[in-house]
Amino acid sequence: MFILSLFIGGCAAPAEPVERKPQVPVAVADLAATQSGNGVILTFALPKETVDRRPLKQPPAVEIYRAVRPALPAAPGISGVDWTAKLIATIPSEMVGHYADRGRFRYLDTLAPSDFPPHADMIANYTVRTRSSVRRESEDSNLATLPVFPAFEAIADLKPEITHAGVALSWTPPQKTLTGSAPPLAGYHIYRAEIKAEAATQAPAAAGAITGASKVNEPLAQVASTTAPAYIDGQAQFDHTYAYSVRSVAQYPDTALESGDSNSVIVTPRDVFPPAAPQDLVAVLVPAQGESPAHFELSWAISAEADIAGYNVYRSEQSGFSGTRLNVELLRTPAFRDISTIAGRRYSYSVTAVDRAGNESPASDAVSAGIPAESQPSP
Repeated sequence: MFILSLFIGGCAAPAEPVERKPQVPVAVADLAATQSGNGVILTFALPKETVDRRPLKQPPAVEIYRAVRPALPAAPGISGVDWTAKLIATIPSEMVGHYADRGRFRYLDTLAPSDFPPHADMIANYTVRTRSSVRRESEDSNLATLPVFPAFEAIADLKPEITHAGVALSWTPPQKTLTGSAPPLAGYHIYRAEIKAEAATQAPAAAGAITGASKVNEPLAQVASTTAPAYIDGQAQFDHTYAYSVRSVAQYPDTALESGDSNSVIVTPRDVFPPAAPQDLVAVLVPAQGESPAHFELSWAISAEADIAGYNVYRSEQSGFSGTRLNVELLRTPAFRDISTIAGRRYSYSVTAVDRAGNESPASDAVSAGIPAESQPSP
């Protein structure tokens, strides 16, 4: 007989609570900084795992630190200033998505006049920490260092005008920077974006009608540079909608610094500009031959403008008046035969050019010619 005995010891005591190890993100390693106007753009990739290679449960919060110091520690007029790094921004985890830009975190640090002490070239140092736990943050990121300079104040009076040559922009040159200084002005950069048709429903309908915009959703790209406070965009097309902005450029030693964006303007140029009047109109009398009555062969120089759709011919028996149009449809070539003349009468001819938008030019210089009464063919 076999006896199986089972014995289980006394009741176990409750286990001591085990402290959960906080998630600590890996340190940011690709922090980059670029000055734009009177601000510095910071970009980096958000960490996605912890220091022990576990995936983060959600995007970490971001802490940004900055120290602005003189390039030369002994620069005059800046003694007694604390140059240690300070926390300038904290972005909670739930807000991090608002700073995403093509897969990278992007933050604009706007510099104040006090960040540019007088008589000193400044250097800005930036570091970033991320945090998934209130108990512990990541290690410091790599150090991003760059010289910073005060940019010219943004242009505030950009104005466009529609001309036959294109969209003409003009503005007042800037006079000072954020700190009141006036470095050499190197010129201006012109930025433009074409607004898609569905986004341009509020665009002006007439040439020269302009609407300002505080924000343009389309990305603007630099299309030109100029040293004068004016520019004509000859590449703009009629019936397309464009947004424009201008940045001035301050020249510092080894650095050309753009200002912030000017006021933006949106414009839809319309072609309401008539072509130039045709030139060199000639009327040649062709005598009667057999049963064919005398008539005039008209010709003129081809218009040099690219958008000419055709020509109209006008005839009058009274000098100084355009008279009646002779052609029913636009003439595609610079020639016309007038066989509706009457012997013994004198006529005044003129010609106009018409572009593809339907704009008709002024009349050409008139030519006068008559048909002798005896030019009629014999019966």
